[in-house]
Amino acid sequence: MPEKEVIKFDQERSLWHIFPEYCKGCGLCKEKCPNQVLIWSDKLGVYGTPTVRPKDEDSCIGCGICQMVCPDCAISVIRKRKKKAV
Repeated sequence: MPEKEVIKFDQERSLWHIFPEYCKGCGLCKEKCPNQVLIWSDKLGVYGTPTVRPKDEDSCIGCGICQMVCPDCAISVIRKRKKKAV
């Protein structure tokens, strides 16, 4: 079985995985993002519509709302723990 394509973005506060084969380009994630972090990418999803990507590394707070509202589980956001000062 072929491995699914995953687009990874390592951000300051979170690690993103976007699965283009599941994304239908509905834009719910873009609409619900509190910091307007998501933009359309050049990568096409399952129906030939654009998938999303974060616009920069500093805007994402790692809240995971985009992941929660995605009806197709096309986004995974893993929030990074803050490094404790010793």
